[in-house]
Amino acid sequence: MLNKRVEAELNRQITAEGYSSNLYLAMASWLENAGFAGSAAFMYAHAEEERQHMLKLFHYVNEAGGKAILGAVDVAPAEYGSYAALFEQVMEHELSVTAGIHQIVDVAMQEKDFTTFSFVQWFVNEQLEEESLFRGILDKIRMVGGDSGRVFWVDKELAGMAPPAAAAE
Repeated sequence: MLNKRVEAELNRQITAEGYSSNLYLAMASWLENAGFAGSAAFMYAHAEEERQHMLKLFHYVNEAGGKAILGAVDVAPAEYGSYAALFEQVMEHELSVTAGIHQIVDVAMQEKDFTTFSFVQWFVNEQLEEESLFRGILDKIRMVGGDSGRVFWVDKELAGMAPPAAAAE
């Protein structure tokens, strides 16, 4: 049976991943409407990835003898100000997701739930990749500054990073 403190943390993260998916959908919509089709495809793909993270947690909670619950998911903002501001917000959000994952690790260790500790290591590694990815994107955006032609180059590069299905939509 899953420890109740650990279960509560996992369910909190399920809701956080649901919000991440909604946030990235909202960001994709903003990008698409602003003419950044490549970045929009990239963020649509990330929205789906976050949904998959939510489901991975959902299945784990149920398989471990708990009850997975998706709590109320906040509405994501619809406006982001600028291309750079949007990706700054993505980075801030990913840092908060990392903090949430680390909280699960901490509680799992306190409760000596080594199975959950082991399971969550996948998310720890995933967050390292996500932070590195978005830090690299922000570095490129900062490098090109506000030059629209150069921002177009970043948008095209992100299009190449989106899976083919997301780029086609």
